Amino acid sequence: MSKGFLLVLSGPSGSGKGTVSQALMQKRNDIKFSISATTRKPRPTEINGENYFFLSEDEFKHMQENNEFLESAYVHTNYYGTPKKFVFDEIEKGEIVLLEIDVQGALQIKKNYKEAVFIFLLPPTMDELRNRIVKRGTETEEDINTRFNNAFKELDFVGEYDFFVVNDKVENAVNDIEAIIHSEKLRVKRHNDIKLNVLKQGGK
Repeated sequence: MSKGFLLVLSGPSGSGKGTVSQALMQKRNDIKFSISATTRKPRPTEINGENYFFLSEDEFKHMQENNEFLESAYVHTNYYGTPKKFVFDEIEKGEIVLLEIDVQGALQIKKNYKEAVFIFLLPPTMDELRNRIVKRGTETEEDINTRFNNAFKELDFVGEYDFFVVNDKVENAVNDIEAIIHSEKLRVKRHNDIKLNVLKQGGK
């Protein structure tokens, strides 16, 4: 059985990470979405261990102290993090684990786990990125400007990634990511039984 791997998809706000991730998951059954840990309270429809791992603040900080997260952050009065155990257990099973995350989180992961595959999702143009943020209708003009300016700064980090994908159309972006997945599955380092498999094929 080939080893799985962690696929990190990130990019600036408005690049379409969530939409592309959902489309990719719907198209493939060999991808496991990474489950984050959080200290926020679960919503009525959320299930512990499926939507999030819901932890107390003490539990979360204990895990931080024991270096049990690939990355963690404090956002809007709550802690969020990516547990190593969940990711590594799934990789050992041969799963591709998809983690959708912002640029800062991706850079944290790269520092802690260089074996991951990093994809930077780009908008076709910066004008289109601004349009997408505006169309959400959830941000003030000040918030829109902040996100737009942050996106410019985050583009400086594209060189830290293994691949980039332009999200002009969701279908095209998913196809590009599938091509990356296919090539990663063929990496020699992800297989420890290539010779054995060839010998088996020859014996048929």
